[in-house]
Amino acid sequence: MNFRPWVRKTWPLVPIILALLVTSLLLVQFGTSPKDALAAMIEGSFGDTSKVLQVLAFLVPLLLAASGLLVTFTAGLWNIGVEGQIILGAIMASWVALKIDLPTPLQITLEILAAMAGGALWAGLVAVLKTRGGVSEIFSGLALNNLAIILTNYLISGPWQPPEGGTFRGTQPFADNTLLPLLGESRFSPLSLVIALIAFGLVVVALRGTFWGLKLKALGKNPKSAFLLGVSSEREVILALMFCGALAGLGGAVRVLSWFDSLRQSISGGIGFLALLVVMLASFQAYWVPPIAAFFSVVLMGSTTLHMRTGLHPSLGGILTGVMVLFVLLFGDYGKLFTRRKKIPLPLKQDESHE
Repeated sequence: MNFRPWVRKTWPLVPIILALLVTSLLLVQFGTSPKDALAAMIEGSFGDTSKVLQVLAFLVPLLLAASGLLVTFTAGLWNIGVEGQIILGAIMASWVALKIDLPTPLQITLEILAAMAGGALWAGLVAVLKTRGGVSEIFSGLALNNLAIILTNYLISGPWQPPEGGTFRGTQPFADNTLLPLLGESRFSPLSLVIALIAFGLVVVALRGTFWGLKLKALGKNPKSAFLLGVSSEREVILALMFCGALAGLGGAVRVLSWFDSLRQSISGGIGFLALLVVMLASFQAYWVPPIAAFFSVVLMGSTTLHMRTGLHPSLGGILTGVMVLFVLLFGDYGKLFTRRKKIPLPLKQDESHE
């Protein structure tokens, strides 16, 4: 019986299991029972309805960013700038919320479209720098991330500062008609979850069932062969990055219009970098992205109760994330670990071929 296909499909669980084992050993060294820590995290995530809704509220922008990254990774692109694209989406949604007053349905629609446009244009800068300037998307993405943070700080302490004076905490709260409809007193908007699930479904269909998805796969596996087959690498790189940027910008809109009610200094909350880890842990397989994104949402939201229950610092969730990064780098690529490279026989010299 051939177990290799089954192992390949479940391989994304290996780094998670190893990271949990290492974290459990660290907890034992700190004098804390892993069982108690797990119980505290579960209580922090599922203890009551409000905590479950908080997990869902954190999950939505993470799933949106990860869905977009599936597209860029398929095309062989490392869109490190996804963090800045989330921030630009939040900035553009905030601009509409602060400067335009429309009936609620039109207002929210315009905010979402503006956020997607902002994220797409910010990613478009990365694409242009790569295709026209030969600049790696990694370096340009990191630079634009920092620029987005600087722009946010300038806006909330300058032109968009509250009437009482400049502050780095955030702008004045948005009007109620500009915010996404929330469930009760929570930060969770059911509409945002529906949008995120639709976006994820569209990404899966695009990558698996369209000619565009086939071209992205060809570009990601072998750019030279894709060019010989007539695939325009420049156009596909721009489209892939802007598509990802649009979904990341949409995630930024969700953050600023539901998790917060104003533009804040740390509006992205590191969700872009976390989305990169989610997709890498999933081994770039779409069906693993939602459960892994949900796992991280549970860990990070649940870790806030660790200090109260066990005396441990809530940064344990960050430690677990860091350990997972290490194991992803070591064991994340199943193909490189277990696929044997075929040796190509060297051609015989002319005199040897006649012997």
